[in-house]
Amino acid sequence: MSPRAATPSAAVLEPLVQESTPSRIAALVRAAIASGDFPPGAQLFEADLARQLGVSRGPLREGLQRLAQEGLLVSVRNRGLFVVELTPEHVRDMYLARAAIERCAADVLVRGDHVAAADALGTALEEMARAAEAGDSRGVAEADIRFHETLVGLTGSQRLRRVHETQAAEARICIHALGSTYAHDVLRVEEHRAIVQALRDGDGELLDRLLVAHMEDAVTELVELSERALDREGAG
Repeated sequence: MSPRAATPSAAVLEPLVQESTPSRIAALVRAAIASGDFPPGAQLFEADLARQLGVSRGPLREGLQRLAQEGLLVSVRNRGLFVVELTPEHVRDMYLARAAIERCAADVLVRGDHVAAADALGTALEEMARAAEAGDSRGVAEADIRFHETLVGLTGSQRLRRVHETQAAEARICIHALGSTYAHDVLRVEEHRAIVQALRDGDGELLDRLLVAHMEDAVTELVELSERALDREGAG
């Protein structure tokens, strides 16, 4: 009998996935938008970006188109690409999507090892608390975002994580552009602490109510700040 070539099963070997150039470009520009390097309403110029990133126009356009599809960039005919503006309508729509994703994630976690999940979220919570005590609003905001990224990441769902990645970038845009206050930072810590405790206790109904209330509070705060910013622009 002649030897047969071994055929590895899918469980043994998986295809190697190499990130494409457009994907890397999208990730870099997304991070720059999230960090405030490209503020809301800023125009992005292909020639400048291509030079800075050392890439050609083809993959650059594809990468920017991905961000447009995500809603981070807006294409204006005969003018170009702009970072999305933080209007009250945009903030409300953004948090509608975030609430759907994170409520789903919380439901998955509370049905599993919810104590371990609560422990994992505790790290970001304590970072948030320390930043609030130090009066570091930016630190509170970054820990807040890590908290919610961890919440979704703990589900193990790559699809949920990918969708939430855009939501986290939009949240950073709001935070860096609109700012925060010390009183709001302290309240934010307490809201997250209650969420962690409900998860630790395995109380799915309370966890869901707390997440909804937390999102509603964030929308109220951000819409108010957005309206103030728009008023200042109109007065200027």
